[in-house]
Amino acid sequence: MTKIKLCGMQNEAHIEWANEAGCDYIGFVFAPSRRQISREVEGIIDLIQLHGGEDEACLLALRSLCQLPIIKAVSSPRNAEKASTSADYILLDGATGGSGKVFDWNQAHGYDKPLFLAGGLHAGNLEKAIKTVGPYAVDLSSGLEEHGEKQRHLMLQATAIAHAL
Repeated sequence: MTKIKLCGMQNEAHIEWANEAGCDYIGFVFAPSRRQISREVEGIIDLIQLHGGEDEACLLALRSLCQLPIIKAVSSPRNAEKASTSADYILLDGATGGSGKVFDWNQAHGYDKPLFLAGGLHAGNLEKAIKTVGPYAVDLSSGLEEHGEKQRHLMLQATAIAHAL
């Protein structure tokens, strides 16, 4: 069963919907973004996801501060060399984090870490993405929105699709 991460949660209703949907991971954005939340509402963090230009020294320093699993995002299959890292997971996105850009999923193979697939995923293309790539997990954010707002029915739909495959 493919795991699913619903990302960009901004308020309690979003979190309630994500929990109702039965997703495996809920993501919050602390970096500058239209989905950014304050650090005061972060609560419990079980995983760390990095999207910047962090190098291996940064990851090792972070590991020395905490024992949480780390997801390292790479912006495209062409950046596969960045996947050789001490991170526990690789998140493959179509472009910079949160862009909502789809890329050629046929190039999303050959990683030596469990793969989170992101980038323009939504209920309409999720089944094809999962069947093409076979990722450990999928990560959706903009595909859960209508007019820039998270939607309960889209969370329920996407989670049902991911968990059925």
